[in-house]
Amino acid sequence: MQELSITPLGHAMGAEVTGLDLTQPLDEASRRRVHDAWLRHVVLVFPGNAQLTPEGLIAFSRNFGELDTHESQAPETLLEGHREILVVSNRQRLGRPSQTRNTGRNWHTDLSYSLRPAKGAALLCLEKPPVGGDTMWANLTMAHDTLSPRMQAIIADMEAVHDVTLVRGLFARDPALVAEMRRRNPPVVHPMVRVHPETGRKSLLAGERVSHILGLTEEESAALLGFLNAHATSPEFVYRHRWRVGDIVLWDNRCTCHVALPDFDQAQPRHMLRCSMQGEAVGRLADAGPAPSREQMIQAVAALS
Repeated sequence: MQELSITPLGHAMGAEVTGLDLTQPLDEASRRRVHDAWLRHVVLVFPGNAQLTPEGLIAFSRNFGELDTHESQAPETLLEGHREILVVSNRQRLGRPSQTRNTGRNWHTDLSYSLRPAKGAALLCLEKPPVGGDTMWANLTMAHDTLSPRMQAIIADMEAVHDVTLVRGLFARDPALVAEMRRRNPPVVHPMVRVHPETGRKSLLAGERVSHILGLTEEESAALLGFLNAHATSPEFVYRHRWRVGDIVLWDNRCTCHVALPDFDQAQPRHMLRCSMQGEAVGRLADAGPAPSREQMIQAVAALS
């Protein structure tokens, strides 16, 4: 068993894992210990991995689940020869601006706009700006559990529509790629409260890529989503990571949302590689339109009077 140490980084979540050589396969005892720490701390940081190869990142990530081959993503955003790796970078790629240069700029759960949101992800930092470029994660289990019992009961059986067009910065990308992204990812419906398949704990599936809540008017939906998103991302539920070159951050996507902050000089490089673990099929295609507005409801009621 490799000698590893796990040091908590925050109250809501976060721990640093040291003492492992990630260029070598994890023995089973170490893998189990890291997995248990992942479930407990939700976000794990593995420093000092700047020399890890793409193949090494893939091998490490496979310890935590089957890897996504990114059918939901534009091929231009993937690492050549490695469909398991999404390139998150503001460096030019293929002779033009990177299509992922603004990735993650609003609060989201990875791939919630697909039928299978990611189980988790591992993100390796290869270049970073001198200051800034931080990422924040919010603990959605804590967010759910700190709602009042009445509010928990209200949202328990609600469903919401997640829409890829709400990815911030999407329409600054190549129009042809945006059209393909929308074709690959039609709006989907997910429950607002998820049950973690391993811990059994409930979490709030919140974020800024949710267009509306089914069964509510436009105004009701906007008000409730606004409250839930503000609550979910309260400072007491958040871990903020200040990247170092060589950091790998592994997070449990089933009970978190996160945001990549634009708090840096955009002329400075920020270059990362991400593997995602394939999640459970928990969604369905949306077959209902946007929530009706208050005016539409008034007109509908008047027509019956």
